[in-house]
Amino acid sequence: MLHEIIKNRYSTRAFSDKVIDENKIISLFEAARWSPSSRNEQPWRFIAGTKEDQNTFNKIAGTLNPANKIWAVNAPLLILTVVKLTVNSTDQINKHALHDLGLAIANLTFQASALDLYVHQMGGFNQEQAREIFEIPGDYEPVTILAVGYKGNPDLLPENLKARELAERKRKNLSELVFSDKFGNKSGLIENKQIELIQ
Repeated sequence: MLHEIIKNRYSTRAFSDKVIDENKIISLFEAARWSPSSRNEQPWRFIAGTKEDQNTFNKIAGTLNPANKIWAVNAPLLILTVVKLTVNSTDQINKHALHDLGLAIANLTFQASALDLYVHQMGGFNQEQAREIFEIPGDYEPVTILAVGYKGNPDLLPENLKARELAERKRKNLSELVFSDKFGNKSGLIENKQIELIQ
């Protein structure tokens, strides 16, 4: 049976303007901090801006593509995710850095879900502008922006975004994702099986 925290996770575009308690925000980053990483490099970094910290919030929002900015600025918390590309001890490329950042973001996202918060991850932003604005060193890379907040009213979104917000959630069948023997061979373990996702 699928855990409620995973089942209820949803990348909303309709955010409430309700302020997130600071202790809850800290718990999001604490969840990320305890994520696993290759060689315990912990390559993730976060630049966080709340609407109470207008300077950082507006800097992050200013890098967003217009199609994301129109709704993301309603969230009370924006987070720029950054990854260290090199291994601390050798300065060699860390091939697992992006994977490890993804794990940290997943931990943050599920902690948010447990707190009735929603996280929408975005790749649509100007990475070079973010690098310049926040003076990010060359061996670090800005990767995504997260909008975080409580769910709001979809009726307040533009019609095209409201339609996407209310559309049925869809995922590939497990038989398209899990193989055995060789790539592409459906695994007998999960063939024709799917755990029902209750909306």
